[in-house]
Amino acid sequence: MNIKQYVINDKPKRYYQDAILEYQKRLSRYCKISLILVKSVDKLIKKIPITNAYTLCVTSKGTPISSGVLAEKISHLGLSGQSNLNIILGSDDSVNHLINENIAITTMDMDSGLMTTIIFEQIFRAYRIINNHAYHK
Repeated sequence: MNIKQYVINDKPKRYYQDAILEYQKRLSRYCKISLILVKSVDKLIKKIPITNAYTLCVTSKGTPISSGVLAEKISHLGLSGQSNLNIILGSDDSVNHLINENIAITTMDMDSGLMTTIIFEQIFRAYRIINNHAYHK
Protein backbone atom coordinates (compact mmCIF):
# COMPACT_ATOMS: atom_id res chain seq x y z
CA MET A 1 0.00 0.00 0.00
CA ASN A 2 1.11 3.55 -0.74
CA ILE A 3 0.23 5.95 2.10
CA LYS A 4 0.73 9.70 1.90
CA GLN A 5 0.20 11.85 4.94
CA TYR A 6 -0.43 15.50 4.10
CA VAL A 7 0.11 18.06 6.85
CA ILE A 8 -0.94 21.66 6.47
CA ASN A 9 1.49 23.52 8.67
CA ASP A 10 5.11 24.23 9.25
CA LYS A 11 7.77 21.57 9.49
CA PRO A 12 7.48 19.49 12.70
CA LYS A 13 10.01 20.03 15.48
CA ARG A 14 13.18 17.94 15.31
CA TYR A 15 12.10 15.40 17.96
CA TYR A 16 8.86 14.74 16.04
CA GLN A 17 10.84 14.39 12.80
CA ASP A 18 13.09 11.81 14.46
CA ALA A 19 10.09 9.79 15.66
CA ILE A 20 8.43 9.99 12.23
CA LEU A 21 11.63 8.76 10.56
CA GLU A 22 11.76 5.83 12.99
CA TYR A 23 8.16 4.87 12.17
CA GLN A 24 8.84 5.24 8.43
CA LYS A 25 11.73 2.80 8.83
CA ARG A 26 9.56 0.34 10.78
CA LEU A 27 6.70 0.66 8.30
CA SER A 28 8.92 0.03 5.26
CA ARG A 29 8.35 -3.72 5.64
CA TYR A 30 4.57 -3.23 5.32
CA CYS A 31 3.95 -0.27 3.04
CA LYS A 32 5.39 2.79 1.36
CA ILE A 33 4.63 5.83 3.51
CA SER A 34 5.57 9.46 3.05
CA LEU A 35 5.03 12.77 4.79
CA ILE A 36 4.12 15.71 2.58
CA LEU A 37 4.14 19.18 4.12
CA VAL A 38 2.05 21.88 2.48
CA LYS A 39 1.81 25.52 3.50
CA SER A 40 -1.89 26.09 2.81
CA VAL A 41 -5.17 24.40 1.98
CA ASP A 42 -4.96 25.84 -1.55
CA LYS A 43 -1.61 24.11 -2.10
CA LEU A 44 -3.04 20.88 -0.68
CA ILE A 45 -5.95 20.98 -3.13
CA LYS A 46 -3.50 21.37 -6.03
CA LYS A 47 -1.14 18.66 -4.75
CA ILE A 48 -3.39 15.84 -3.54
CA PRO A 49 -4.39 13.21 -6.10
CA ILE A 50 -8.17 12.78 -6.09
CA THR A 51 -8.37 9.77 -8.36
CA ASN A 52 -7.51 6.22 -7.42
CA ALA A 53 -7.02 7.02 -3.73
CA TYR A 54 -9.04 6.75 -0.55
CA THR A 55 -8.74 9.90 1.54
CA LEU A 56 -9.10 10.18 5.31
CA CYS A 57 -9.13 13.51 7.11
CA VAL A 58 -8.04 13.48 10.76
CA THR A 59 -9.68 16.18 12.87
CA SER A 60 -10.91 16.42 16.44
CA LYS A 61 -14.45 16.66 15.00
CA GLY A 62 -14.29 13.41 13.01
CA THR A 63 -15.71 10.03 13.97
CA PRO A 64 -13.56 8.53 16.73
CA ILE A 65 -11.90 5.23 15.78
CA SER A 66 -9.74 2.73 17.61
CA SER A 67 -6.47 1.13 16.54
CA GLY A 68 -8.39 -2.03 15.64
CA VAL A 69 -10.85 -0.15 13.44
CA LEU A 70 -7.99 1.64 11.66
CA ALA A 71 -6.36 -1.76 11.06
CA GLU A 72 -9.64 -3.05 9.59
CA LYS A 73 -9.91 -0.02 7.28
CA ILE A 74 -6.35 -0.44 6.01
CA SER A 75 -6.81 -4.19 5.57
CA HIS A 76 -10.12 -3.72 3.76
CA LEU A 77 -8.61 -1.13 1.41
CA GLY A 78 -5.73 -3.47 0.59
CA LEU A 79 -8.00 -6.47 0.03
CA SER A 80 -10.35 -4.45 -2.18
CA GLY A 81 -7.48 -3.46 -4.47
CA GLN A 82 -7.26 0.13 -3.25
CA SER A 83 -3.53 0.64 -2.91
CA ASN A 84 -3.42 4.40 -2.33
CA LEU A 85 -4.39 6.01 0.96
CA ASN A 86 -4.19 9.75 1.61
CA ILE A 87 -4.36 11.07 5.15
CA ILE A 88 -4.90 14.80 5.68
CA LEU A 89 -4.16 16.68 8.92
CA GLY A 90 -4.86 20.33 9.60
CA SER A 91 -7.48 20.96 6.95
CA ASP A 92 -10.78 22.79 6.98
CA ASP A 93 -14.17 22.32 5.33
CA SER A 94 -12.89 23.57 1.96
CA VAL A 95 -11.37 20.13 1.25
CA ASN A 96 -14.55 18.13 1.98
CA HIS A 97 -14.93 17.31 -1.73
CA LEU A 98 -11.57 15.46 -1.59
CA ILE A 99 -12.35 13.40 1.50
CA ASN A 100 -13.96 9.99 1.74
CA GLU A 101 -14.13 9.94 5.53
CA ASN A 102 -13.45 12.18 8.56
CA ILE A 103 -11.92 10.38 11.53
CA ALA A 104 -10.64 11.38 14.97
CA ILE A 105 -8.08 9.70 17.15
CA THR A 106 -8.90 12.12 19.96
CA THR A 107 -11.38 14.91 20.56
CA MET A 108 -8.59 17.08 21.96
CA ASP A 109 -6.78 19.62 19.81
CA MET A 110 -3.02 19.17 19.71
CA ASP A 111 0.16 20.29 18.02
CA SER A 112 0.32 19.16 14.38
CA GLY A 113 3.78 17.62 14.89
CA LEU A 114 2.47 15.47 17.72
CA MET A 115 -0.64 14.49 15.75
CA THR A 116 1.49 13.57 12.73
CA THR A 117 3.70 11.38 14.91
CA ILE A 118 0.67 9.71 16.48
CA ILE A 119 -0.81 8.94 13.06
CA PHE A 120 2.46 7.31 11.97
CA GLU A 121 2.48 5.29 15.19
CA GLN A 122 -1.14 4.23 14.71
CA ILE A 123 -0.49 3.12 11.13
CA PHE A 124 2.43 1.03 12.43
CA ARG A 125 0.18 -0.43 15.14
CA ALA A 126 -2.49 -1.17 12.50
CA TYR A 127 -0.03 -3.16 10.40
CA ARG A 128 1.13 -5.08 13.48
CA ILE A 129 -2.52 -5.96 14.17
CA ILE A 130 -3.18 -6.94 10.54
CA ASN A 131 -0.15 -9.25 10.51
CA ASN A 132 -0.78 -10.71 14.00
CA HIS A 133 2.55 -9.39 15.26
CA ALA A 134 3.10 -8.30 18.83
CA TYR A 135 3.25 -4.54 19.10
CA HIS A 136 5.87 -4.33 21.83
CA LYS A 137 9.22 -6.04 21.40
